[in-house]
Amino acid sequence: MPKKARSNKTQNRRITFKLEASEAKEAILVGDFNSWDLKKHTMKKDNKGRWSKIVTLAPGRYEYKFFVDGQWQNDPNNDQMVANSFGTLNNILTV
Repeated sequence: MPKKARSNKTQNRRITFKLEASEAKEAILVGDFNSWDLKKHTMKKDNKGRWSKIVTLAPGRYEYKFFVDGQWQNDPNNDQMVANSFGTLNNILTV
C-alpha cells in the first residue's frame, strides 16, 4: 500500500503583520490570501498604538494592503510592491 502524501500543513508559516498607526480606530489586513475580504483579518492594537495580526500562510507569493479607518494604506515596513488593477500599489510578501 502506498504511503500517504505528506500534509502541506508542516510547510505553513505563521506570519505577523505589523503597522504603527496609534491614532487609528480600526486596521484590517487585506490581501489575496483572504480574497480581499474586509471582515476576515481585523488587526488588534496594543497599548503603544501598534496594530498586529498573525496569519498562517502556505509557501507562495501574496499581495496585500492595510485598510485603516476606511483608507487603503501600504505597509511602510515593506518596500516590495507591485501595481494593481486600480492604478495603485500592493505590497508583496513571499513566504
